[in-house]
Amino acid sequence: MDAATALAELEGLSSRIESAVVLDAAGEVLGSSGRGAARLAGAASELLAAAGTLRASDDEVTRIEVELAEGGLFLLREGGGRTIAATTGPGAIAGIVVYDLRTCLERIDTKPKRRRSKSKSSNGNEEEA
Repeated sequence: MDAATALAELEGLSSRIESAVVLDAAGEVLGSSGRGAARLAGAASELLAAAGTLRASDDEVTRIEVELAEGGLFLLREGGGRTIAATTGPGAIAGIVVYDLRTCLERIDTKPKRRRSKSKSSNGNEEEA
């Protein structure tokens, strides 16, 4: 499934998530939900870079959690470099949010699906290739 569909499922699954964004390895937005997606994408990229300065590279950063009085910010990165970041309201249970975000990332297809083309057969009827 694409990022937008996966994020729509995430919204239905987790009532504590207020906004979310999925980024590719280059930091480009693949999909978003909720308000402030551009701001969240920028914050996620900055957090990855800042955390990366504490390690050999930001590729080694796999999870960031920031707890604020009015909610939280969660960021997960998978091996292929794809990242999901989400904001939550107060009282979100970190383990559940992380599980939901990881599940969302896993549901996103990494390869676009190949479309079947229709061609005309020798008798003039359309057939799927």
